[in-house]
Amino acid sequence: MKGEYKDLYRKADAVKKNAYTPFSHFQVGAALLAKDGTVFTGVNIENSSYGATICAERTAFVKAISEGYRDFQAIAISSSGGEALPCGICRQFMYEFSPELDVITGKDENSLRVQPLSRLLPEGFRLETE
Repeated sequence: MKGEYKDLYRKADAVKKNAYTPFSHFQVGAALLAKDGTVFTGVNIENSSYGATICAERTAFVKAISEGYRDFQAIAISSSGGEALPCGICRQFMYEFSPELDVITGKDENSLRVQPLSRLLPEGFRLETE
């Protein structure tokens, strides 16, 4: 496994403490690696209107996209409850930008799994633009 992926997981693990989870108490941190080496972090943010809750993966992507980034290599995900895989909405959201994104998960930095997003969302789709 690439050493940079362990570092990315450590960043996801460190940021999860900032999650806002008054309902589930399930903290998730994500660290998104752009192809130029820039890292964007995100956490899950719950809301009293449950549908307004946003996952850590989408938070990281929204931060990156709002800064003009579009090319991504990997995302690491850490949670307070052991290994956590992205939900269906996050899988589709990420697929829009990076179908071959490496998704790094594990219960800790010594038990990481790396798999392409295309394996987690087989037959994902993107609408053609222009």
